[in-house]
Amino acid sequence: MPNVVRKVTVGRPTDVAARIKRYPMNRFITLAAGVAAMTATASGCGSSGTTASSTPTASTSAPTTAAGSAAPSRSVATVKTASSPFGQILVDGSGRTLYLFKADTGTTSTCNGSCTQNWPPQTTTGAPDSSGVTASLVGTTTRSDSSTQVTYNGHPLYYFFKDTKPGETNGQGVNAFGASWYVVSPSGDAITSPASASASPSAGSTGGGGY
Repeated sequence: MPNVVRKVTVGRPTDVAARIKRYPMNRFITLAAGVAAMTATASGCGSSGTTASSTPTASTSAPTTAAGSAAPSRSVATVKTASSPFGQILVDGSGRTLYLFKADTGTTSTCNGSCTQNWPPQTTTGAPDSSGVTASLVGTTTRSDSSTQVTYNGHPLYYFFKDTKPGETNGQGVNAFGASWYVVSPSGDAITSPASASASPSAGSTGGGGY
């Protein structure tokens, strides 16, 4: 019986099996790659959103002052005259008594620091107004704190802290901070004479005493 040679193709079954195994794996790899890409995209969007939300929005409101409030109101001072137990004297626009300090040298004020707590200077933001007085005698001087103080006939003018309402002259004749304090006449001089006996004294007027 003649020998029959059969040609056997080696490897085909193996190739078929490999293909069967490879196709599902390729599909798995493709699916996994797709999921990874979607995850990366979602992560990128989330990161971008977080960055945007964490960025502070620039404020458009106006800054407040360190004090947190508006600046104090200022005004132009007024010098006029009023009747008192000492005759006609200088007062401000509200009728509060004005004084001069004998220790002052010319228009230079020597009342500073704690002195101004008891004798506040009459200050102004511009040229003072005047009524019933000699306008040429009204002037100003620059204080050590750069504020502008009203003067009359060369005397810096002050208030007294115990005068709480118009007409009071509690600072008349008081000796404090090295010299005496007096009300001022329309001529610009200190009134040192006692109160007129015929004149009714202003409320709370003491005159000549200390604090």
